[in-house]
Amino acid sequence: MAIAQEFWIGDDHHPIDLVESLASDHQWEFDRVTDDQIAMAVEGLWRSYAITLSWSPQDETLRLICTFEMEPPEMRQAALCDLLNRVNDQVWSGAFSFWSEQKLMVWRYGLILAGGAVAGAGQLNRMISDAITCCERFYPAFQLVAWADRDPAEAMKVAMSEAWGRA
Repeated sequence: MAIAQEFWIGDDHHPIDLVESLASDHQWEFDRVTDDQIAMAVEGLWRSYAITLSWSPQDETLRLICTFEMEPPEMRQAALCDLLNRVNDQVWSGAFSFWSEQKLMVWRYGLILAGGAVAGAGQLNRMISDAITCCERFYPAFQLVAWADRDPAEAMKVAMSEAWGRA
């Protein structure tokens, strides 16, 4: 996901304004829910992901939540929790959780911008890109554990590490 530097306007730009510019540039469907929240739909290789970014001035935190529907059989939820622990050990920039009531797999990340720190467009683009990349990377493992009765350790083998270079 390349980004044009033209989005960086100045120090006083609201982070959700920048996200809206990114969404528009990438031609993602989006809805500016409030001044401090935006919801987007981003198409991945495996599925479409719902991404919400919310700015909390009180906490000085920009929260990103990326979700996709997942309805594993109840008897596989313990194995799915085991897999989530294994997956979260492999990622640095956020964490997965499963919201069973909503039947959603969730990637969460919070960017703390305390003391007047400002997020640039490149940083916001990276947050969104990392969320989608992590969902895409581990989606097959989630499916194997939920639907193919695979052991979590075995399912982790299908999650590709980041590829470097060219073949």
